[in-house]
Amino acid sequence: MKINKVWKSTLAMGFALTLSGAAFAEGTFRYATVGEPPSLDQHVITSDLATTIAHHMFEGLYTFNASNAPVPLLAAGDSLEDGGKTIKIDLRKDVKFHNGQAMTSADVVASLNRWGEFGSRGGLLFSNVESLTASGDHQITIKLKAPFGPWKNLMAFINGGPAIYPASVMNGATKEPLDPKEYIGTGPYQFGEWLPNRHVELVRNDAYTSAAGAADGYGGERKAEFDALRFIPVSDVGTRVSGIRAGDYDYAESIPGDLFADLDGDANVTTILNGGPIFGLAFMNSKHGPLKENFKLRRAIQTAINKTPALQVAIGPEKLWAANGSFLPKGNVWHTEAGTANFSKGDAEAAKALAKEAGYAGDPIKVMVSTNYPFHYDTAIVYTKQLAQAGFNIDLQVYDWATLIKKRAQPDQWDIFFTHHGFVPDPILISVMNDNYPGWWATPEKAALKAKFTASADPEERKKIWSDIQALIYEQVPTMKTGDVYTYNIASPKVKGLGSSTLIWPAFWNVSK
Repeated sequence: MKINKVWKSTLAMGFALTLSGAAFAEGTFRYATVGEPPSLDQHVITSDLATTIAHHMFEGLYTFNASNAPVPLLAAGDSLEDGGKTIKIDLRKDVKFHNGQAMTSADVVASLNRWGEFGSRGGLLFSNVESLTASGDHQITIKLKAPFGPWKNLMAFINGGPAIYPASVMNGATKEPLDPKEYIGTGPYQFGEWLPNRHVELVRNDAYTSAAGAADGYGGERKAEFDALRFIPVSDVGTRVSGIRAGDYDYAESIPGDLFADLDGDANVTTILNGGPIFGLAFMNSKHGPLKENFKLRRAIQTAINKTPALQVAIGPEKLWAANGSFLPKGNVWHTEAGTANFSKGDAEAAKALAKEAGYAGDPIKVMVSTNYPFHYDTAIVYTKQLAQAGFNIDLQVYDWATLIKKRAQPDQWDIFFTHHGFVPDPILISVMNDNYPGWWATPEKAALKAKFTASADPEERKKIWSDIQALIYEQVPTMKTGDVYTYNIASPKVKGLGSSTLIWPAFWNVSK
């Protein structure tokens, strides 16, 4: 998509022109971003920067509450039939698009079809979809080839997700991002203008009708308090920070960790930890080398490591990390303590004994890490020292990220490599669950649990199965979690109602100043 002029939506044009007369009109919320997004089309774009802006305009059938459980947004309710192979979703009847058109099942079917065919994440669900039809003006029916438990979580994830557009916009839409003039959604804010290298501006949708219920995460009431939201690209972090302190911006994103202590103690700044921490992972090679199918040797390596010192060195301020062994953080619907007693033992003598039982005779263990991610490298340095103290012969190989990505696809090149993972709406999407992800964990025990996990549509049953899978990860050790890492943003203390720290992308409905 090329933006070579100012785009304005038809309905918002008059209001946007009124605002353009003043640099910062009263009622305008000013957000300093790290740069411009490539597009705001949520079907085909997974940029967090794009979603931070776009989810104020576009909505899906479901969203997540503060516990990251899916709840209805444009949907009114749903039911499962035929053992979970048929999904019927009732739609709200009070929803209007920004062009004034009422939303019906035709719009939903057209949007889901485009997402399923061309969307960044749509194929994960639609590879299992047999048919999608409008079974009424405000109902759709999805028939699956087999029960697929993660369906609602995928529907609720707006990043690269199934935003609902008018069918008229979807007609002929392909994998190419939509033009800004086609940014027509249902959200509390609507597209105003995009001035390249200056700002993207959304304006309040006065005709918005919110989902029912108290605000809870992204769910419940959404109320647009500002006349406009203005997203301003500010690449220099110093300018973003000084702009908050000076009152030039109301909110600024992506602030380095080494500034946290100073900013957290500044009365002129509010620090906001981002929900859904990223988490480091050290993958072990299940296809080649000394760790292949040698679960006892993997457990020996795991036993030798105390994760806390590495987090202290690699991340720094204690508020920005957590030595959490669960693959999902506390407060998340998927959080479980299963297996986590083995997360961070730091017992060199026990590790030596396990390694001896596993037949380890001091052969080199090739560990790959990249300096492109300093917290990967710093973590690897600490682990290498701890493993050496436990008698392991570690061959630490340092590469740039592109080289590491190339080498990790070659089983004979490595035994352990470091990476990290971002938030996903369902554990099935965590990379270790992919049999083909480098590491290639594909044991019969995993396959049996994975089949049960994807087939079940019962949330409580799926939680129990995931707990069993996490326990298996700690037993077979296809990967080691290194801990949770929190990024943070900053805001003016005048901003009120920023809401739950569990939010992945900041939301500015129900926010005022």
